Amino acid sequence: MPTYKIRGIDVDFPFEAYDCQLVYMEKVIQSLQNKCNALLESPTGTGKTLCLLCATLAWRKSLGAFSRGRSERSKVRGSQGDDEFSQTQSSEFPRIIYTSRTHSQIRQVIQELKRSNYRPKTVVLGSREQLCINDQVRSLRGKAQTNACHALCRKRSKRYCSHFSRVTEFVKKNPGIGDDPIDIEDLVNIGRSSGPCPYYLSRDLHKDVDILFAPYNYLIDRGNRKSLKIDWQNSILIFDEAHNLEGLCADAASFDLPASLLTACISEAQKCIDLSITRRDESSDKSSNPDNFAILRALLLKLEKRIAEVPIESKELGFTKPGPYIYQLLSELNITQETADMLTDIIEKACVLLEEDANGSDSGGTNKSNGTYFRLESMGDILNLIFRDNSNAHAQYYRVHVHEVEATDSFRGKTSRTLSWWCFNPGVALEEFSRLGVGSIILTSGTLSPMDSFAEELKLEFPILLENPHVISGNQIWAGVAPAGPSGYSFNSSYRNRGSIEYKSELGNAIVNFARIVPDGVLVFFPSYYLLEQCINCWKTTGQQNLSNSTTIWERICKHKLPVVEPRQSSLFPTAIEDYMTKLNETSSSGAIFFAVCRGKVSEGLDFADRAGRAVVITGLPFSTMTDPKVRLKREYLDLQSQKFGNKGLTGEEWYTQQASRAVNQAVGRVIRHKHDYGAIIFCDERFTNLNRQAQISLWIRPHVKCYSKFGDIVYTLTRFFRDGGTRGPPKLELTQNEDSESVRGLESSQPLEKYHPEKLLLPQIKTEPSCSLDSSSSTKQVKQNSIFSLWREIVPANRSSLTSDKISQDSFLRCSSDLRTMKEPSISGKGSSQDFDGESSDLAASSILKKRRLLITGPDQSKHHEKSDHNISKLAKKKSFGFTENISIQNPLERVVLLDDEIVTENGTVAHNIHERKDVLAQSVLNNKEETKGSAFLTQVREKLTDAEYKEFVGFMKALKSKAMKIGHVLQSIARLFSVPDRRPLLHGFKDYVPTKYHSLYEHYLCNKSDAADI
Repeated sequence: MPTYKIRGIDVDFPFEAYDCQLVYMEKVIQSLQNKCNALLESPTGTGKTLCLLCATLAWRKSLGAFSRGRSERSKVRGSQGDDEFSQTQSSEFPRIIYTSRTHSQIRQVIQELKRSNYRPKTVVLGSREQLCINDQVRSLRGKAQTNACHALCRKRSKRYCSHFSRVTEFVKKNPGIGDDPIDIEDLVNIGRSSGPCPYYLSRDLHKDVDILFAPYNYLIDRGNRKSLKIDWQNSILIFDEAHNLEGLCADAASFDLPASLLTACISEAQKCIDLSITRRDESSDKSSNPDNFAILRALLLKLEKRIAEVPIESKELGFTKPGPYIYQLLSELNITQETADMLTDIIEKACVLLEEDANGSDSGGTNKSNGTYFRLESMGDILNLIFRDNSNAHAQYYRVHVHEVEATDSFRGKTSRTLSWWCFNPGVALEEFSRLGVGSIILTSGTLSPMDSFAEELKLEFPILLENPHVISGNQIWAGVAPAGPSGYSFNSSYRNRGSIEYKSELGNAIVNFARIVPDGVLVFFPSYYLLEQCINCWKTTGQQNLSNSTTIWERICKHKLPVVEPRQSSLFPTAIEDYMTKLNETSSSGAIFFAVCRGKVSEGLDFADRAGRAVVITGLPFSTMTDPKVRLKREYLDLQSQKFGNKGLTGEEWYTQQASRAVNQAVGRVIRHKHDYGAIIFCDERFTNLNRQAQISLWIRPHVKCYSKFGDIVYTLTRFFRDGGTRGPPKLELTQNEDSESVRGLESSQPLEKYHPEKLLLPQIKTEPSCSLDSSSSTKQVKQNSIFSLWREIVPANRSSLTSDKISQDSFLRCSSDLRTMKEPSISGKGSSQDFDGESSDLAASSILKKRRLLITGPDQSKHHEKSDHNISKLAKKKSFGFTENISIQNPLERVVLLDDEIVTENGTVAHNIHERKDVLAQSVLNNKEETKGSAFLTQVREKLTDAEYKEFVGFMKALKSKAMKIGHVLQSIARLFSVPDRRPLLHGFKDYVPTKYHSLYEHYLCNKSDAADI
């Protein structure tokens, strides 16, 4: 297992780390060492979670050994008590609290931990829904489940839970539990086999662990957070998959009080009055005072009346006041900071009384053992939120809003009101961690962009920011903007355009083409469920124009892909996913297409790797409804805050647009899920041609985005991308490693040291402005196979296969090159003719696109043109793409010329746009010869300074680099080591001329280290 020294910390990593992974781990360790916050974005597939775990645990391990075992701590805690122990033992080393959004995501994190070399003491916190093994409780949900659990855990209960009683004894007998990573399933299996309650077992273990895993709400929710026995001082708080954190924090600090909830609370208060009176009369039980419950009921009635009296002049605008108005409204009911505590005590007693009645604990009844959720508990939570910390300072970030909604069920036609207190500063939910003394807060995700608004929203300082690139190379991604469809009608999903038949038909015809071109699975994301349903309904009734046997757009989509539509009801979603995977694997079809919604379940956290997601289509920008009162007030709040601080900070409009962009980035992240995956990203909206809009797309996608003026160009380039996909797919890891080792051995055996020519690889990296270049997508594959400096221009894993037969390489490039240079541009007919390439017409169009033409060869040596021109074009791909050349003879540069459209490929492998540029070609050839001469001179110096063994080692590094058997970082470090002797200092500095500019800083890092060592 490789070990990397990062900022003085030895980090064990289970694989050869990519450069972007090393950068990511460096930022994590920097945050921990400096006790500051970090905002880190790294695309899915870059090993973000594993890097985060390894870096964090390596830093923690550098402070002291992990807490293995438990017996000694148990003895200390037994003598000191829990509270005193937690302040002494736990504060010795920082606790790591690792949170993610869902239990399934935490399960994946623990699997990653198992792959690492680190074994801290761990435990995962879960809900009763995940962990309970009591048959009476596990079938319940929410607060009803919590209440039922509490009732069964009381010793005086007749149905006392036997699992709960076994926890303490089990922990004493098994002090090593948690020394190896355990997840939810492990805890449940322990409970079923040995008897202890998994839920309370995790609650007991969490006091002593090095790293604690939990869902977000365990930390964001104040009630859950207070139930944890954690010493927060200097602790490390990690939020993984944090792209939705701002929304979750704002929601956790807000409340909505609909009329139906208030009515239910009044009914429960009345029931408490009746129960307390009955108990007092029948058994002289005076523990519950009916007068207190009568006061509670009267206050709730007054609140209901007061809300009904609020003047609402406009149903759209509702009634809005600043946040502190909530205290004025409640003070009219005599609910103040002083009386709120008394009121919440009454509510707690009321809930206990209702729970005892529901479980029949007094009367011995057995008909109510399922637990009940009491609405009064929500009223208690609301009061605690308003009057928290005995202060109202947080109210400045809120707005009071009352709005009317149409009633349902038996009250249809009537209106009811909802009182809302909305928080517009998500940082309110996180600011308490600063007061608790948390050392570092690390927020990370694959899609945090745009990052400026994210940091601004949370009101936290993030000195460390990172937007990481992807580990994939350029030929694994196709990203383009389609501003118009097959017949030229513009794509724009704005409110003014999306309702037209022309727009929906054009979008449908475009999707027909994508379904035909893209293999396997396609994901299509709409801005909203409403637009999704409108488009599908339109496609089911609209056919091709001017065709006698017209079929609907929907039927033509189904001809190529089996469709699945994301349901609105979350309960139906698992069935939809299963349906999609079934259709994807059906041999009778060419794949499946999933119609989904941005911000929906398909766009959140699901893994559509490889065949499941070969392309994602974004049909528009998912702006929130502008008239939604919460959105409108949020924009107004941000505008006021910006004006208040001199037009600094995030404005309402910026927040509004960036929220839409973040939703797009999240949807786009469903494809290209690992380093060997590939796929296409298609933006079907003309607004994505705007540079400001593109700037908000995730950094790893941005360099690959191209805007196409004609839909035919998209069809052609997309077809070519997936046609070459077979050579780009995920290779078997074992085969890759074997091929690498064979490649290195083959080089060593076939090329003796004296016959190897490293001077051809040592050309100074001079920036030149080429007169033209081949299309990158057609030459990428050939380039990656033939150029050593491809390793220095992109991140490539050490174990990727490198050598391919020359014939395959040449044939592959010739196919791409001939398609590129001789293809006629696809003709797209106007609105009056066929609106897509499907059916017979589309098949003809596709075949003409892929049709190869012979190249025109001129010159005296035409009889041998095929073999030699193939060879020269292969040489051309290497030279043009990487800025270095092999030995080029210019004695007769005009001997033969290959004409490709308006370009000229000369015999020596250079390119010119026209005949007049051939002088430049000759000048460039002379320059290349001079540079190669310089490289030969440098190599001579290397041979003189190094011993035979060292020179052989140097050549081995260069050979391994060419065969892609080593990473750029290892090569540079090893060469710098060879040149670190004092009399080789000129070589140490001179070699920098042969390092690409992109890696100068990396080489300078090694150069400085070796220079310092040489000085000593």
